[in-house]
Amino acid sequence: MVRPYAVNGRKRKKSKSERYDKDSEEEENTGFVLEEEEEEDVQKKLKPGVTEESDEAKAEEAAQELAGIPVCLDGQQGSDKNSPGVIFILEKASLEVAKVAKSYQLLNSEDHANFLKKNNRNPAEYRPDISHQAILNILDSPLNKAGKLRALYVRTEKGVLIEIKSHVRIPRTFKRFAGIMLQLLQKLSISAVGKREKLLRVIKNPVTQYLPVNSRKIGFSHSSEKLVDMHDYVASVDKDATLVFVFGAMAHGKIECDYIEDFISISGYPLSAAYCITRITNALERKHGIV
Repeated sequence: MVRPYAVNGRKRKKSKSERYDKDSEEEENTGFVLEEEEEEDVQKKLKPGVTEESDEAKAEEAAQELAGIPVCLDGQQGSDKNSPGVIFILEKASLEVAKVAKSYQLLNSEDHANFLKKNNRNPAEYRPDISHQAILNILDSPLNKAGKLRALYVRTEKGVLIEIKSHVRIPRTFKRFAGIMLQLLQKLSISAVGKREKLLRVIKNPVTQYLPVNSRKIGFSHSSEKLVDMHDYVASVDKDATLVFVFGAMAHGKIECDYIEDFISISGYPLSAAYCITRITNALERKHGIV
């Protein structure tokens, strides 16, 4: 006897909303929730041209190859989060994912020069290593280890806003860092191994909604006419004030953000973002007596 057609019924396909609903439920415990439609928009921007399940499977496989991130959860950041501190924001970070050959990769000028030229893009503008060095300098500083770092945000050239927890231990090698950023931009978050805490995640714009009301927002540019000595500058600021330092994580150009209240220059010479951050953290460490 032949079994009737579709006797077991049709298999229900999982919609994209179900996939994102799970992520949203996990976000409820962290305080920031991405709307379902916005998550879909971010995914579409990060994965242009993905129309087949095979491509999505390849993307998942590429991300899983470098899953996991070294973290330092030793509780050294034990100070009150509501107390004054320092916030760093990296603007125009070159963190863009594209499908190169058969896999998704984080674009950089060294490994993808031919790909970028074929697509009429300037290789000099794709420098994710600048963000890598800047993030390492911030998280490795005694200022952060003393619990003075309140938050670290990175906004990409495409407008994707990323939050990085202060106790994350970012990989030292660029290849490993690129793998972590690839996974983050595809999955929208990275959790600690064996824990539900999200160490890196994509959050909603604008960044100003996460800044304290009475914070002082300071931008840095070599072209600024206001040249200051960083030690004297931070010494003149009230200890109870939360300082927000905004940098450009690109090779050339100037950041233009309407929320910045003061643009300053801390050297008569052009400085890299990483060295500029080092000068700032050293000045703040001296002010707060951190050795």
